[in-house]
Amino acid sequence: MTASRRARREASDSRRPRTIARHGKLQRHPWQTFGKIVASIASVGLVSVLGIAGVAAANLVSDVKPTVHLVGEEKLGTVPDIGALEGGVNILLTASDTRTGQGGAWGTTDDSSGAGLNDVTMLVHLSKDHTHATVVSFPRDLMLPIPSCPDGDGGWNSAMSFQPLNTTLSDGGVACTVLTIEKLTGVKIPFAGVVDFEGVVAMSNAIGGVPVCITGGGIHDEHTNLDLPDGTATLQGMQAAEFLRTRYGVGDGSDLGRISNTQVFLSALVRTVMTKQTLTNPVKMWGIVKAAQQHIQWSDSLSNVTTLYQIAMAAKDLKYSNITFVQYPVGDDSDYPGKVVADHDSADVLMNAIQNDQPIQLTGGTGVGAEDASEASGAAGTADASTDASSTNSTGTDSTGTGSTDGTSSSGSTPAATSTAVALPEDVKGQTAATQTCSKGNN
Repeated sequence: MTASRRARREASDSRRPRTIARHGKLQRHPWQTFGKIVASIASVGLVSVLGIAGVAAANLVSDVKPTVHLVGEEKLGTVPDIGALEGGVNILLTASDTRTGQGGAWGTTDDSSGAGLNDVTMLVHLSKDHTHATVVSFPRDLMLPIPSCPDGDGGWNSAMSFQPLNTTLSDGGVACTVLTIEKLTGVKIPFAGVVDFEGVVAMSNAIGGVPVCITGGGIHDEHTNLDLPDGTATLQGMQAAEFLRTRYGVGDGSDLGRISNTQVFLSALVRTVMTKQTLTNPVKMWGIVKAAQQHIQWSDSLSNVTTLYQIAMAAKDLKYSNITFVQYPVGDDSDYPGKVVADHDSADVLMNAIQNDQPIQLTGGTGVGAEDASEASGAAGTADASTDASSTNSTGTDSTGTGSTDGTSSSGSTPAATSTAVALPEDVKGQTAATQTCSKGNN
């Protein structure tokens, strides 16, 4: 451990270093019929909209990334039958800013190397009845306690009382990020994955691009070399990755602005991927599979093709209006300018809803990096191409739950709450996948 690392650590765990239990890998079970292979590839698109594309075919080729072990993860038992996974699902998805193995387009390893920093951290919750999903984005600049984490060599790093969330990936890999979010939220997370810059490039290319609406004078960010005018831009390749990275070109230039900007992209991604045009295109689907295999590193719990397929089947009938993207509620920290701290009162409402498997209703609108397309000046005609009358989900049914088949909602908020829906405080920002929004440039 370096001197600088010791200087910033405040050890709060007096336990002696422990070793991590190592489990033998399950023998891989090949698909028995061509029909199952076809079904698994089709399910890829349904799950990819939540950031876990390619899962169903993850064992079909040899270039899949090695998996990582989560703390407390149990060895899998008998492989279950093919079918939708029973019960709910919690998956933590992170995106690393590492330059290691990324070529020179993103900078040098002096900027970030090894595991890197987790620029994106999202918790995906799929309800037990598979009718709704909540995707919670946590700010990279969130200051919080980090528990004792595995050091990757069989030992443990000491706990830290107050550090940025984005240091967890470099501190102990995705296992550390999972432990930290579990401690913060009280939600048990058995599944996880990490993607890199090149993964975003490969995935967006495989999909054929994601159409997003841009207002506010465009996005012009010299830090990411992003230069996009007002209107609709179909993003793929490096441009898509830079769009997700930008913070200075949208909203107020903060990480919160970047989160809401990302939600614009993710919602458009849902509407692009969960269409017949994508799901029935074997070239696109296989490209998504290959990109995910090469660039997403999964936890051991997602190394089994049957488990991955089951999750895909569980998510396949989600309606756009029942996929909600929210920002974890935070406030400014006067002791650490530029950083944020948890707003525990509002966060408790959100996390209790997830723990109790309840749908949520947004009341506070979008974040600072986005705005409703119906209210955005100059946004006329910018709705993405995936929302025409043919844009239904995999079953060919209405994807919105609003009686419409155009992929849009009648308003910018979540549909009216049911008896079990939880109305979130106004400071919890976000949108559903059915909501047409625009990235709000700051020029």
